[in-house]
Amino acid sequence: MFVLIHFGNFVKHSIISPLLLTTLIVSPITYSAERFIVDDIQVKGLQRTPVGTVYNYLPVKIGEEFSLDQVASAIRTLFKTGFFKDVQLEREGSTLIIRVKEHPSIAKVIFEGNEDLKTEELTKALETVGLSEGKVFNPQILDKIEQELTRQYFSQGKYGVKIDTKVSKLTRNRVGIHIKIAEGQAAKIKQINIIGNHGFDTEALLKSFELSTSNLLSFYTKDDQYSKQKLSADLERLRSYYLDRGYINFTIESSQISMTPNKKEMYVTVNIKEGDVFTLEKVKLAGNLIVEPEALIELFKLGPGEIFSRKNATETSKNISNRLGDEGYIFANVNMVPIINDELKTIEMTFFVDPGKRVYVRQININGNDKTRDEVIRREMRQMESSWASTKQIERSKARLNRLGYFETVDIETPPVVGTADQIDINYSVVEKASGNLSAGIGFSQTSGLIFNANVSQDNIFGSGKRINLAFNNSDISTQYRFGYFDPYFTLDGVSLGYDIGYRARDAEQANISRYSTDVINSSLNFGLPLNENDRLRFNVDLRHTTLNSSSFSSTEILDFIKKNGNKYLTLSFSIGWSHDTLDRAIFPTSGGQQRVSALATIPGSDLEYYKLSYKHQYFFPLSKDFTLRLNGELAYGDGYGDTGSLPFFEHFFAGGVRSIRGFDDNTLGPRDSRNDPFGGSGKIIGNAEVLFPVPFFDDLKSVRLGAFFDAGTVTNGFNIGSMRYSVGLSGEWLSPFGALSVSVAKPLNAGDNDEEQIFQFSFGSGF
Repeated sequence: MFVLIHFGNFVKHSIISPLLLTTLIVSPITYSAERFIVDDIQVKGLQRTPVGTVYNYLPVKIGEEFSLDQVASAIRTLFKTGFFKDVQLEREGSTLIIRVKEHPSIAKVIFEGNEDLKTEELTKALETVGLSEGKVFNPQILDKIEQELTRQYFSQGKYGVKIDTKVSKLTRNRVGIHIKIAEGQAAKIKQINIIGNHGFDTEALLKSFELSTSNLLSFYTKDDQYSKQKLSADLERLRSYYLDRGYINFTIESSQISMTPNKKEMYVTVNIKEGDVFTLEKVKLAGNLIVEPEALIELFKLGPGEIFSRKNATETSKNISNRLGDEGYIFANVNMVPIINDELKTIEMTFFVDPGKRVYVRQININGNDKTRDEVIRREMRQMESSWASTKQIERSKARLNRLGYFETVDIETPPVVGTADQIDINYSVVEKASGNLSAGIGFSQTSGLIFNANVSQDNIFGSGKRINLAFNNSDISTQYRFGYFDPYFTLDGVSLGYDIGYRARDAEQANISRYSTDVINSSLNFGLPLNENDRLRFNVDLRHTTLNSSSFSSTEILDFIKKNGNKYLTLSFSIGWSHDTLDRAIFPTSGGQQRVSALATIPGSDLEYYKLSYKHQYFFPLSKDFTLRLNGELAYGDGYGDTGSLPFFEHFFAGGVRSIRGFDDNTLGPRDSRNDPFGGSGKIIGNAEVLFPVPFFDDLKSVRLGAFFDAGTVTNGFNIGSMRYSVGLSGEWLSPFGALSVSVAKPLNAGDNDEEQIFQFSFGSGF
């Protein structure tokens, strides 16, 4: 007997084979007679789907009885897999034959026209609806594709988006999907309304919003383009604004979005209910405090009689948790338990401390250091193995690794040790960056002119953490040969040792200074002594031989100096310096500060006797996720003593240029000599304020950034406020593969008659 049963396109059209209906309805006797024991199952028509997959889904196995009443269920089950567009069941004797036609596979998905949303984002979105390269293609999914992509664009305010999907048949039962997208313009926010606010003006509330109506900076910030995610974040900011000001019953009742018919403008309306203002009646500590209560009370950000602030309460809870974490209780819970009196509008707040168990560090693991030696990283660790875990020391260790300058990123994980309740491992994952430089070639600098150079430097030679430098540089300004060595851990206690040997010939006139030149041979030895985690003392001994060369065009001041002191000088100088460093990382810091104080003096009996003092302070304030305020200040002063009546002019301080006061030519600010050439001075004052931010539409935030700055400063032989110079402008910094590049466009605000302006400036190869 031979029976053919066929369900074609069952899922899509729900068609049941007429033969099966006839069998089921007209001939019940035949139906009951069509039972047989399956001795064999054959699957035909498979191209990609493993035959085992069909066997797994098929509701009948070899040796079992099969009848017509199981046909519909079997075909339905195979269709539900999504692998097949046609299924036929046949019987030949006691063999069940399954003939299938597979859906084609997706060979390629191509997007065209997407600019605001990256291809990676769209690909990930389509994966959520079951479409990706290599998977089975089901025509029914086309509607889902357009719906999902439309949803993605709607969430970005692109309500005029149009999506056209085409499917092309390829060889070997494959298809290519071409998705053409016309994104259109994002809808602009015409107005944002807040309804129900009585305690605060709408304008004050909207200042905390990321979304805004169009303004002068909207082309860059995109704050006038609606986004569902941005609105959700703004509503949370609005909620926080009220909760931080005592409105504990504040609620957002609804938010509505309305759009103009042309889908180009939007109106946002937020309905709120403020409630009443609550004050704190009592603030208490409870639970197992571990440390002295007085030590925890000092961490409180709120107190009785104050208006309740959720922000201050959360910071207090976090401070207590961090303090307990320093004692090894890194999983401590500090729960805020409020007792609210609705009649008196007061809150009694209790911070309940549950320290849990003290946690110990089993081992510290370091990953990603393919070049840097393990010991170089471990000597920066402040958290020790087998001791209790300290949140402060774990983070401190991370900060020290960032300051090395060897790594692009440093990440931490603290997984618990399986089978224990009081042990963790600490995993530091680092991504190394190039710490060496090998270069030889010809370049051009705005100040130095044509440059010939060869330089070999390595900040982390052989992964040891030691630095060497071997350089030859030849430019219009100077010719220099130099060898340097520095070991930051000359001793296990962190005492550093370094030395330099070099020769430099310098033509001052080419550097916009008076007309003279110098030839200097020097050798120096330096030591560094750590005082604590952030402070360090440095000592330096420098032996220098200087030859001063004048010309027929040299100024009177230069000729008089040579007449009095000769033109060759052997000096031995000692210097001491103190540094305080709290920067979060060595390159492109975003928080923390750095102070440096130094004093240098030649020893009595040197051919020239003089001293120099300097102080420099810079600080970084994070204004937001991407914006940072950098403040920099610098003071310096020098003078002669003994037989040297004043600071030698070739040791003068100078200002002007991309590294000091931008908008003025290098070294041109300050006193001038008898020939009206820049001569420098014995004192210097410089101040810079700069807001740093990422390059618009540029993903790399770690090697390039922009800034808007205000510079001020002067060089004098006696402080004179009238000699201060000011400038404003824009800057750019790029850590390129070939060196650090800094550019600026500045406008001097009060240039004097002798000042030399330079609007555009750049520097290549200097460290930031």
